[in-house]
Amino acid sequence: MAKVPMVKFNNGQLFPIFGLGTWKSKPGEVTQAVKDAIDYGYRHIDCAHVYGNEKEIGEALKEKLSDGTVKREELYVTSKLWNTMHRPDLVEPALKTTLKDLGLDYLDLYLIHWPFALKEDGELFPTEADGSVAYSDVDYVDTWRAMEEVQKKGLTKSIGVSNFNKRQLERVLESCTIPPVTNQIETHPYLNQQKLIDFCRSKGIIVTAYSPLGSPDRPWAKPGDPQLLEDPKLVKIAKKYNKTPAQVVLKYQVQRGNITIPKSVTKSRIQQNFDIWDFNLNAGDIALINTFDCNGRICPYEEAYTHKDHPFTKDEY
Repeated sequence: MAKVPMVKFNNGQLFPIFGLGTWKSKPGEVTQAVKDAIDYGYRHIDCAHVYGNEKEIGEALKEKLSDGTVKREELYVTSKLWNTMHRPDLVEPALKTTLKDLGLDYLDLYLIHWPFALKEDGELFPTEADGSVAYSDVDYVDTWRAMEEVQKKGLTKSIGVSNFNKRQLERVLESCTIPPVTNQIETHPYLNQQKLIDFCRSKGIIVTAYSPLGSPDRPWAKPGDPQLLEDPKLVKIAKKYNKTPAQVVLKYQVQRGNITIPKSVTKSRIQQNFDIWDFNLNAGDIALINTFDCNGRICPYEEAYTHKDHPFTKDEY
């Protein structure tokens, strides 16, 4: 069984560069998917409260821990603080809910899921009377201070952010006592994010790549949308290495030094996604894949574009 390389966070913690994503993994499927992944060698599971499946993931973790497949210290579990819980007094209770659902005493990594806050004390996707998204004006810098407190209490070993742009990271870094260890962002060949990755690296922040396969199963995909994994240029590169297009784009992220978290609930795909340790893309092919970039963002969260803290509307990257 292949051993996944580790990256070192800016706080000295080691973390696997490859893991299983669980966004869109349905209850009823995700428990088996996590068990299959752990059996095959995955040690990093990426979760979030808003995915609505942490209890089912917890069942898988409990089984694999109790049957001796893994020890807790060999697992690396990430979760994320949802937008309706940015108010500082809500951060610790939110994390404790996640811990209860997952059946764990601590997380390895806890992230602010998005920089913008939504209206608290109600639905996960709150709306105004006219149907628009209900905003909150909590500043993510204040949320970050509460994140620092849950790390100090030992509820999570590391803290980070997700979907933050350069300016938002700069604001956190200016005022923090504990810097983020990672920024989890959408990145794949159609949105390579090189400028933001370079900025993060310059600040000692590792990038985690979500939707590295281009999220072909995203619910809002339209007929005729470009399908990354069917791109003829990518198919040609994959044939050269005797690998699948999916394996090529996953190795592309790993070779860029990004933690990579493809989602699947299909056992054969979970295994195939993991089987990327026996080849390396040459520099020419990485450069070629870099040219695929077309700002092809697939997770824009458009319905909240008017929020003052939306990360994709005002800044270059």
